[in-house]
Amino acid sequence: MPQHENIDQESLEPLATLYKALPGGFNAISDIHARRLTLNDMLAVRMADLPANKNVYFEDQSVSAPEGGPDLWVRIYYPANVTSPRPGILFIHGGGMVLGTLDTGHGTALMLCETLGAVIVSVDYRLAPEHPAPAAIEDCYAGLKWMASHTDELGINPVNHLTVYGGSAGGGLAIAICLVSHERGGPKIHFLMAPYPMIDDRNVTPSSHAIVDIGIWDRAGNIEAWEWYLGGQPADQYSAPTRARDLTGMPQTFIDVGDQDIFLDESIEFVSRLKDAKVPVEMHVYQGAYHASEIIAPDAELSQRIWSRRISALQKALA
Repeated sequence: MPQHENIDQESLEPLATLYKALPGGFNAISDIHARRLTLNDMLAVRMADLPANKNVYFEDQSVSAPEGGPDLWVRIYYPANVTSPRPGILFIHGGGMVLGTLDTGHGTALMLCETLGAVIVSVDYRLAPEHPAPAAIEDCYAGLKWMASHTDELGINPVNHLTVYGGSAGGGLAIAICLVSHERGGPKIHFLMAPYPMIDDRNVTPSSHAIVDIGIWDRAGNIEAWEWYLGGQPADQYSAPTRARDLTGMPQTFIDVGDQDIFLDESIEFVSRLKDAKVPVEMHVYQGAYHASEIIAPDAELSQRIWSRRISALQKALA
């Protein structure tokens, strides 16, 4: 693995371990099905290592399909011993639009449910290249509509409306459904948290050129994923939200990103445009953080600082 002197040293060792287990990173596995199997095997090991959590219980449930698509699955997390009504968060996992299942963000969803006392609904959206845009967007929007129409059943407080959380590809999809819900007249989204969102298909920013051979999410993988996600069609404001001309009506937003992340510059540019549209927005840029470093290196002080600010912002928004 190449040396990256600008990466936080505490966060570098787990990345090096991943790189050693998968020389070249996930993108070195050219076949997408083999890549998914490898990721799923790693997730299975991680899930098996998760301690039992008596403060959260969860269940998988089938949800009616968006028009023209198959029914989709959601995983619902309930906080134990928390009186209804509770806050509600739609959770969208990452994976570059081409990887991931309900298990991908399971640990994060458990933590958010327990820490915030919120009901979490995680969406198992369709993946590219088999299902290019807008399949994933429509699946996530269907999950949002289902959640909003079942607040009584889920024990969610409808007064606070809904929060959407998604990182990386999940962040891009979270932003997309905020745009879609505004255009289609709802459901109303109260707060958006989109760490290091995947939102620009063009790959022209300085950070998109600078982050290469890092082993987690770099230029080659990003270009490949965008080609698969778009499926030969031009990007629009929903598949690539940096192309949105009007961001008026976006909910209060929180975005963070590392300065060693390929999505650094597009995140900064998008936040600037949100501010121009008078959208309340909070942003943090973390020196030494790479893509998803707070997940890969959870014990690092930097990771704990990242999570502390996110939790604080969510608690304030959900209060």
